[in-house]
Amino acid sequence: MKKAILGKKLGMSQIFAADGAVIPVTVVEAGPCPIIQIKTKDKDGYSAIQIGFGEKKERRVNNPLKGHFKKSGVTPRRYLREFRIEEGDKFEVSQEIKCDIFAVGDKVDVTGISKGRGFTGTIQRWNTHRGPMAHGSGYHRGVGSLSGCSSPSRVFKNKKMPGQYGNEQVTIQNLEIVKVDTARNLLFIKGGIPGARNGLVSVKQTVKA
Repeated sequence: MKKAILGKKLGMSQIFAADGAVIPVTVVEAGPCPIIQIKTKDKDGYSAIQIGFGEKKERRVNNPLKGHFKKSGVTPRRYLREFRIEEGDKFEVSQEIKCDIFAVGDKVDVTGISKGRGFTGTIQRWNTHRGPMAHGSGYHRGVGSLSGCSSPSRVFKNKKMPGQYGNEQVTIQNLEIVKVDTARNLLFIKGGIPGARNGLVSVKQTVKA
């Protein structure tokens, strides 16, 4: 990986291409993200950078993190994330990463926490079929047969059943950046990305390039 940044999902919008086509986009406030720590192969065994995003009141930071931020010369940040970057030793501590590291046409992978939907049934959670809707059937949206029978007399692991749906890390790959607004630190990414409005997302150079 060569490029990565943290950001906040602001919501969806649309922009018009030169030929008049409407392009649905997700607006992400990306950075600026100061570098808090640099890890090298000689010292840590791998090359990576740790970056921060979002302001945080100093009184809400514990003493170990206060020392961590003080060492880097950066004010406390709400989020800290580490990215494995090739040739990470070329960066400097406290250097800011901004949205201009990406350009129009770049392909990126976006990771975020999906919207939590609570406890749901199998139809919403796993897109299973419903039961017969006839008047005689009293079982319309249930899980259906568990295929246990008398042998093996148990439900197999990983059976698709009702339960918690959403609120998990999701990555969408190979999305395209259609506009970069450096004045407002905004990235316009084609299509939808995971997460609720104002949720934290990470934008990385795609692994499929």
